[in-house]
Amino acid sequence: MRLIGKKVESFEADAFQKDKGFIKVSSEKDFNGKWSVVCFYPADFTFVCPTELEDLQDQYAKLKAMDVEVYSVSTDTHFTHKAWHDHSTAISKVEYVMIGDPSHKISRIFDVLIEEEGLADRGTFVIDPDGIIQMAEINAGGIGRDASTLVDKIKAAQYVRKNPGEVCPAKWKEGSETLKPNLDLVGKI
Repeated sequence: MRLIGKKVESFEADAFQKDKGFIKVSSEKDFNGKWSVVCFYPADFTFVCPTELEDLQDQYAKLKAMDVEVYSVSTDTHFTHKAWHDHSTAISKVEYVMIGDPSHKISRIFDVLIEEEGLADRGTFVIDPDGIIQMAEINAGGIGRDASTLVDKIKAAQYVRKNPGEVCPAKWKEGSETLKPNLDLVGKI
């Protein structure tokens, strides 16, 4: 299923967040008006997952400064998220929202559910302030992600949104030259 350019389907879910406890998250209420990252992972109390979520936490202050909110999602419950938060050194650092998806509704919306296992693939999605998916990346279960690359991708997406008619080339960094696609560039790049 093609997700890029589509509005996120409506959902509401229970979640856990450090210092707030159990909260409700709604795609319509929480995603609209700001940039969002939704980061799926297979399960709590596993091996690669805590390294990824801790790495994402290491980038959280930068993302917040860019007006980006982060949501991690697994098919575990919000109760399991709290227990993991209370017992893992890596996860105890996590300040962003941890959404529970035991019904698999959210994992199906983002097309990351591994039906026969009841777990989500490692999927990262960047959603713009209009609730439109601008980026999707899905990794196999044994391949962890690097959140520092996510920061650059979001900066590029924000730049393109603010500067219609310009695009960001490969390895683009904030402040670097962009491209203005036109007939004169054809065959010259």
